Amino acid sequence: MHTTTETLPAPGRHAILAAICLAALVLPMSFTGGAVATPFIGQTFAAHPTQLAWITNAFMLSFGSLLMAAGTLADRYGRKRLFLWGMALFTGASLWLTVAPGMLWLDALRALQGVAAAIALASGCAALAQEFDGHARTRAFSLLGTTFGAGLAFGPLLSGLLIEQWGWRAIFLGTAVLAGLSLMLAAPTLRESRDPRALRLDTAGVLTFSAMLVSLTTAVILAPEQGWGAASTRYLLAAAAVLLLVFILVEHRVRHPMLDLQLFRFARFLGVQLLPIGTCYCYIVLIVLLPLRFIGVEGHGASEAGLMMLALSAPMLGVPMLAATLTRWLSAGVLCAIGLLIAAAGLYALSLVQVGQPWQTVVAMLIIGIGTGLPWGLMDGLAISVVPKERAGMAAGIFNTTRVASEGVALAVTLAVLSALVAHHLPQHTALDVSVIAQSLVMGNVQHASASLPVAVLRTAYIAGFNNLLQLLAGVTLLTAAAVLIFLGRRPIAPLHAEAAQGAPS
Repeated sequence: MHTTTETLPAPGRHAILAAICLAALVLPMSFTGGAVATPFIGQTFAAHPTQLAWITNAFMLSFGSLLMAAGTLADRYGRKRLFLWGMALFTGASLWLTVAPGMLWLDALRALQGVAAAIALASGCAALAQEFDGHARTRAFSLLGTTFGAGLAFGPLLSGLLIEQWGWRAIFLGTAVLAGLSLMLAAPTLRESRDPRALRLDTAGVLTFSAMLVSLTTAVILAPEQGWGAASTRYLLAAAAVLLLVFILVEHRVRHPMLDLQLFRFARFLGVQLLPIGTCYCYIVLIVLLPLRFIGVEGHGASEAGLMMLALSAPMLGVPMLAATLTRWLSAGVLCAIGLLIAAAGLYALSLVQVGQPWQTVVAMLIIGIGTGLPWGLMDGLAISVVPKERAGMAAGIFNTTRVASEGVALAVTLAVLSALVAHHLPQHTALDVSVIAQSLVMGNVQHASASLPVAVLRTAYIAGFNNLLQLLAGVTLLTAAAVLIFLGRRPIAPLHAEAAQGAPS
């Protein structure tokens, strides 16, 4: 691996760290900001629920499907070059979003943001690893993980304040400013580095993997409106299945695969892949769904909703480090299972809270955040500790791809299930298309839905469906905890240090 032999003075290295941490701050803010802004965007454009669903899904799909490919390109063509291109593209897309004339443009630009985010994050992490060694590298990546957690924790609150002061377009202007600052800091200080042994990009693997994710997510998003038995839904699901088989065949035959599927022969590695899936259903989906509920259905202000969301995300600032310390006494697998059990208890408690009980809501959300924080702080280290040392790089790449890709799929599935549950609780009048009404409610657009039914009826149906969903998510989280305990809880795993605890941001 090519690196420069000269060590930069401390101010230069600190500038590099600040630039990459700013990038790590802006990415989760872009994710959470889109969720907070969705009800307001729906009002501005009188958007269809399906169009609103793509505000978040377009970002997550492009981000997840291209993250590993971006790492390969950074190694091959230069980490600095790719980081600067990624942040420049992100800045440009964010600025363009401030003047987006309609939903088609907005969704397309969100997808472009996801592409830029994948490029910037993959190349930025690789560049950071080149600039720091030993304990300094541990501290640098620890700060990077903390910064990413801060973006998740405070993103909804900051987004809410911006919306209330200047409207939803201010969110994208704010992310553009932060991305621009990162770009200006990195351009004069970040040094170029490449890996002369870098592999060629697995183009066939990238294309089939991305197409599979898009087909699956589109099918799940369209199903609540068109029906699971509709021709379009069936064709998209069939296409996703075929593309998955093609992807597996490609990865087995290509000389340098994007994802080395042979790692899934390790049972413990397979168990680790369950952790990001579990945290998606007990935590990530709530980052999107709860702002839609608080703002769009319950009528809270954007800043008030953002303040309530702190209870869910703030534990991510401290619990992951606590989890790393606890591995001195308990195995990482057992701790992850315990965390998921706590999160499941929080989900069930939240399902019992009545509207108008903010403190009970906050306490339940805090329990979910604390529970999720335990596996969140350990799963990156587990991903590389359960495979042979020489396969650690590929294992980390597969894990991060699984994490981000599952976030997009989990969100689409959860939105579809919530739509079905809300529709079930709505009055079943033949003259009403309850599926469309339910979709509008799920995306926080009560005004559109109230043209057909009274607001009180709509809110009652939504809350009943949402509580049913929370109980289902609690069940999924419990099953995940049991599976993790089976796969990872039998034998102790070596204690994880700070760099493993923080992990690579999702």
